[in-house]
Amino acid sequence: MTKDEISRRLFLTRSFGALLASQWPEILAAQEHAHRAAQSITPVKFEFFTPEQAVEVEAIAAQIIPTDDTPGAREAHVIYFIDRALSTFDKDQQPLYVKGMEQIQAKVKKSFLKKQKFSDLKPEQQIKLLKGIQQSEFFLLVRMHTIMGYLANPEYGGNYNQAGWKAIGFEDQFFFKPPFGFYDRDYKEEQ
Repeated sequence: MTKDEISRRLFLTRSFGALLASQWPEILAAQEHAHRAAQSITPVKFEFFTPEQAVEVEAIAAQIIPTDDTPGAREAHVIYFIDRALSTFDKDQQPLYVKGMEQIQAKVKKSFLKKQKFSDLKPEQQIKLLKGIQQSEFFLLVRMHTIMGYLANPEYGGNYNQAGWKAIGFEDQFFFKPPFGFYDRDYKEEQ
C-alpha cells in the first residue's frame, strides 16, 4: 500500500490505537469536561484557550480532519476536548501550543500580507501553511489531540453525534450478545 492509498479510516484507526493506550484516566476526565461543555446552554468558557485561540486551533483541527462526506473535527467539537486536555493530562504541553500558535500567526502575516489570522485564510492557503509545518512538534501534537477528540466517547463531549465513530465504521454497542465470533464457537459446543 502506498502513502497515497491510505484512507482516512485506516489513518484514524492506526493513529488512535497508539494514542489511546497512554493516559487513559486523564483522557476520560477530559472527555467528561468536554461533555459538560458541549451540553451546556450557556456559552462555553474555555479553561486554557481564549475564544480567539480556540477559533485558530479549531481551524487547524478542521484541516487535519476536514469535513467531506462525513463530519470533520469542527462538527465533532474536538476543540472542547483539546482545551480540556491542555488543562489536565497534557498541561505540560501548554507552552508548545502558545509558541506554535505564535509561529503560525507570524507565518500568516509574512506570507499573506492582508491576513492577520490563520482562520481568515482560504482552505487552500491553510493547507499550504500546514504542509510547511507538518513535521513540527506543535503540528504533531495538535494532530494527536484532534484524533483523540474526534474518536472520543460522545457521551463525554468529544465525537459529537458519533461523527468519528461513523467515519471509521464503529458500531455503538458497548454490550455485544453471543455468539461473539470464531474464537468462542467451541465454548458453546462444549456445554
